Amino acid sequence: MRRLWIGLALLVVLGAAGYAMFEHYKIYLPGIIARWRDPIAANHPVVWSQGPKVPPAGERPPNIVLILADDLGHNDISFYGGGVAHGAVPTPAIDSIAREGASFAIGYAANATCSPSRAAILTGRYPTRFGFEFTAVPVGFARAVSRGERPADGRPPVLFHEERTKGLIDYPQMGVPPSERTLAELLKGAGYHTMQIGKWHLGEAKQLQPRAQGFDEALGFLAGGGMYAPEDTPGIVNAKLPWDPIDRYLWPNLPYAVQWNGGQRFAPKGHLTDYFTDQAVAAIKANRNRPFFLYLAYNAPHTPLQATRADYDALAQIKDPVQRVYGAMIRQLDRGIGRVLSTLKEQGLDDDTLVIFTSDNGGAWYTGIPDSNAPFRGYKATYFEGGLRVPFFLRWPGRITPGTRLPGPAHHLDIFATAAAAAGVAVPGDRPIDGTSLLAPAPASPRTLFWRSGETKAVRAGDWKLQIAARPNKAWLYDLAHDPTERRNLASADPARVAALRALIAAHDREQGKPLWPALVEAPVRIDVPLNAPWRPGQEYVYWSN
Repeated sequence: MRRLWIGLALLVVLGAAGYAMFEHYKIYLPGIIARWRDPIAANHPVVWSQGPKVPPAGERPPNIVLILADDLGHNDISFYGGGVAHGAVPTPAIDSIAREGASFAIGYAANATCSPSRAAILTGRYPTRFGFEFTAVPVGFARAVSRGERPADGRPPVLFHEERTKGLIDYPQMGVPPSERTLAELLKGAGYHTMQIGKWHLGEAKQLQPRAQGFDEALGFLAGGGMYAPEDTPGIVNAKLPWDPIDRYLWPNLPYAVQWNGGQRFAPKGHLTDYFTDQAVAAIKANRNRPFFLYLAYNAPHTPLQATRADYDALAQIKDPVQRVYGAMIRQLDRGIGRVLSTLKEQGLDDDTLVIFTSDNGGAWYTGIPDSNAPFRGYKATYFEGGLRVPFFLRWPGRITPGTRLPGPAHHLDIFATAAAAAGVAVPGDRPIDGTSLLAPAPASPRTLFWRSGETKAVRAGDWKLQIAARPNKAWLYDLAHDPTERRNLASADPARVAALRALIAAHDREQGKPLWPALVEAPVRIDVPLNAPWRPGQEYVYWSN
């Protein structure tokens, strides 16, 4: 810290030149201050609580392993025919969950960005019911990102709402309220040992952390992201995204650190994806003789893009270096999931474990990779199908017939009720639970599903889907039965249906709560091209509130 103050004093002395230097290097200040306030200790072993040495007599409920990827697009895995660059990166382990269990033709995220989706997964409720409408970000981050993009090519500007910072609750308080009942609390009450590994992003204050929300043990990071390895680590290949102001902020500020049960941050060992896998394997072995719930929330393949050299070298057929690093991260993620599945088999737990796999939202536009969500339009931060369609697989050899194909739609909201049904536990009866068990027979008629982020909203009723936005002021209506990739907007041709679906959205809104914190930033996201593509007249876009 002393060096920082000396440096600032020198900048003052240097006058205009010093100011220019400060403008250039100020992006490093948040990370420096965070490390000063909350130092990162050296790596140390983690010892998971050991269950009984022998299994108890009688039947026990099934284990539940929920694996969540971060920003994994529908077309990023080979099960759907993709696998980065049209099959260049097979994902046999992820695919095996579907092939040895059940897959859904339509799997939906609860939101088009990560944090509200995670809130829905762990509560079984629309997060807008309890005010969790927007992904929580620190004010400094939001301000820096909005100022980091100065378009000169005619694109719509990024908007930062300074006026909304007045009276804002502190960033650590932005999370799932303690009044909500999480899946971990539900299963813990039924005798499960509950464990969380990986990304949390549901509140950093003590009363919002995993241990206060039903998890017996928790290892990972509380915020929205972390480095996979220090930037200059031998054996690591980095891919920076100069077109993305968020990426420019991440590299100097994200820590390479985890926390164990809310304690001091410390350095993990090796690439973070492999570290989380190692710990998941250890956690499963420690708990093989008692029922457990493991929430394994990888942050891959979210930016910053960092891969091991071995995975990068294995993909020489991918010529674009960014896409190659991205593909290498998915290769590593798939290998880690394969190790988790193998451990369940080795420990004799395979038949008695429900494995659920999904992603928090569609692939991100800012990576510059054009077809993560193909054949669907849209990216993360849009309510087009590409932002919402995610892999959605269940595997339970003792209960689910291998190769089961179901039409869906399955939804993140359903994970809570599905896990409860597997465990033989009733869902809470004192509040609306919006999901249904995916282990039960499909309803005769599909339910109506909603999405909301500020003035950007969507509803799917049967095969009809309506999106509405305030910026631009526009409606998009699609008949998904005949146009699943949303190419023909029928809003002008069918105003009566638009009005009826708008009424459904309005009725749903009346049941939701007031946001606990506002969106500070609104940014334009194009529907059909990634962030690094040139802006051209006529390209469709929508503003996303965050």
